[in-house]
Amino acid sequence: MSMPSLINLPNGPKMRATFSVAEMNRRLAMLRVQMQALQLDTVVLTSIHNVNYFGDFLYCSFGRSYALVVTQDRSTLITTNIDGGQGYRRSLGDNLIYTDWQRDNYFRAVREAVPQGARRVGLEFDHVSLDHRRKFDVALEGIEFLDVAPATMRMRMVKSAEEIELIKIGAAVADIGGAACVEAIAEGVPEYEVALAATTAMTREIARRVPHGELRDTWTWFQSGLNTDGAHNPVTTRRVQRGDILSLNCFPMIAGYYTALERTLFFGEPSERHLQLWEINCQVHKRGLELIRPGVRCCDIAAELNEIYQQHDLLQYRTFGYGHSFGVLSHYYGREAGLELREDIETVLEPGMVVSMEPMIMLPEGQAGAGGYREHDILVVQAHGAENITGFPFGPQHNILGA
Repeated sequence: MSMPSLINLPNGPKMRATFSVAEMNRRLAMLRVQMQALQLDTVVLTSIHNVNYFGDFLYCSFGRSYALVVTQDRSTLITTNIDGGQGYRRSLGDNLIYTDWQRDNYFRAVREAVPQGARRVGLEFDHVSLDHRRKFDVALEGIEFLDVAPATMRMRMVKSAEEIELIKIGAAVADIGGAACVEAIAEGVPEYEVALAATTAMTREIARRVPHGELRDTWTWFQSGLNTDGAHNPVTTRRVQRGDILSLNCFPMIAGYYTALERTLFFGEPSERHLQLWEINCQVHKRGLELIRPGVRCCDIAAELNEIYQQHDLLQYRTFGYGHSFGVLSHYYGREAGLELREDIETVLEPGMVVSMEPMIMLPEGQAGAGGYREHDILVVQAHGAENITGFPFGPQHNILGA
């Protein structure tokens, strides 16, 4: 029995896209300018973030591979048969589906989409595995591959007006999640129940505000006591106790676009040392919000905020940088590492960039004031400053609960 390696499946009408045709064409035009600069015939994008950014398709890998193949006059989204017609309905350009009937049909699909005669092809070197690179060498024999990952990251760092509007919706949804989180907190309530309340509230709000979108990947990390020592610690069955330091972390996801709200809270009155540390971290946070403006280097923001911690002998308890870029990213894909507020990043802030301010210190168990302290706001850099799009209040005057 002979079964096809590649198929087309135009099943159902095209869906309403996340962004306008003009916005998606703007992105592809930027990519094509870069292709000309690098003398590339074709680009094969393989990461979740770049396929989504340039193709408006957020794939679910489950061990299979995807691609967006872009030439100077067309784009082809390569998806799997398990996705049915979703790739066609979501794609701006062409859609080519590969089946599981033969091994390595994915590479046959890429070969089909790359024009005959192509000699130089762009790949994301930070995403393609060694195994896949070898198979690309076989499928596209004689091709010279060049890395386009840094260039595409730089493109994603400056957001369009449409992107900023979507990010603002996400920030407002995060505020709603934060309110639901606070409402669910009570003595004896496990972390996962608080997280479920926040995630449910955010999902419903996304459905209300973006009814044409896919509902996926929104999540909450709610940490208590010892569990606050890591920013990315998972939810557990630990129950809230009086006197706990708490960490609220709400992450609405809309079409692959990440937003976040993070706040330190206490259940019951904090000790004098806890309160002192919390207020110092809020001082750093407030100063950081003031420093985010166009023309400022990321490393200079980090250096000035380091001085505040140093004055209080707390710099050694800082756990990571002071903020990062927003856009197409999540806890399992994407990162615009060139736009992080750290000592080793010299990127200059410019209008259209969207960054967080999120200072964190952590004192280990056994020390007075033990726990993790973190605040997080999202700012849109503008021509003459920055707009803070996070509305949820921070600090001891707002977030001491059950007192």
